[in-house]
Amino acid sequence: MADNTHDLYGHLARDFVGYGEAPPDPKWPGRARVALNIVVNYEEGSEMSFDDGDGATETGLVEGGSGGFEGRDLAAESMYEYGSRVGIWRILRLLRERGMPATVFATALALERNPAVARAIREAGHDVCSHGRRWVRSQQFSVEQERAEIAAAYESITRSIGRPPAGWYCRYAPTVDTRRLLVEHGGFLYDADAYNDELPYWTRVQGRDHLVVPYSLTNNDAKFSRGSMATASDFFEFLRDSFDMLYEEGATAPKMMSVGLHLRLIGHPGRAVGLARFLDHVAARPGVWVCRREDIARHWQEFHPPQS
Repeated sequence: MADNTHDLYGHLARDFVGYGEAPPDPKWPGRARVALNIVVNYEEGSEMSFDDGDGATETGLVEGGSGGFEGRDLAAESMYEYGSRVGIWRILRLLRERGMPATVFATALALERNPAVARAIREAGHDVCSHGRRWVRSQQFSVEQERAEIAAAYESITRSIGRPPAGWYCRYAPTVDTRRLLVEHGGFLYDADAYNDELPYWTRVQGRDHLVVPYSLTNNDAKFSRGSMATASDFFEFLRDSFDMLYEEGATAPKMMSVGLHLRLIGHPGRAVGLARFLDHVAARPGVWVCRREDIARHWQEFHPPQS
């Protein structure tokens, strides 16, 4: 039997060079210096839980450590509920007041369980990138299970939002099969399962061109739960400094910037005020394209098509 390992996984070969010292001019609309994409992760209600038969309570990205006991963790459950009951509405308000679009990395089950949020996302014009059917680690799936999860998430989000998700993003990391399964599915404009650049890039997956729009865990409120940020000022200053350097460099080499938000974290008042300050800082600068991730992908498709 022929070994087709390279055909299946050749696209996963590591690239330490990328665009190098002279990246392409992205030609952002209006000759913007920075393309800023705010990412709202909407996961609450899709995490591991006893209610869903997992036999465990998810404690990722909550306040401090877990309770350290066996059995159902009602405190952690309640912290997740805060994100969908309160946090989402605060963050949507901050964006609405500033007229800024965002991308929602949404899990299908979370949208199913809160139709009001799905409606608000739709009415605000934010785009959706599928974050899976549930907020679980894809490494636990067989290839057949992962294929089914991708299809189920796509169909569910399409029903909830009224249009298909434009992209795909796993919880933290894809499997070695994720990207080829996305290409096999054929319904996705891009995936965001990479952290290796500040510009989109094309790759070849089983003979087909596929667009990657890298994400960031650096400009991300997850640092609050890991102890590396404590105050709204910490968050604001880090985002401001990141943006200011990109803005300065953007005079000659424009890039993109992703900011990742989790509603059970950034949705609390003492943190949300840091996000508000950052959005106001951005709004005061000319030459910034605040955009959806789908907009970036379609722009790249038009102005930087694959050279294959």
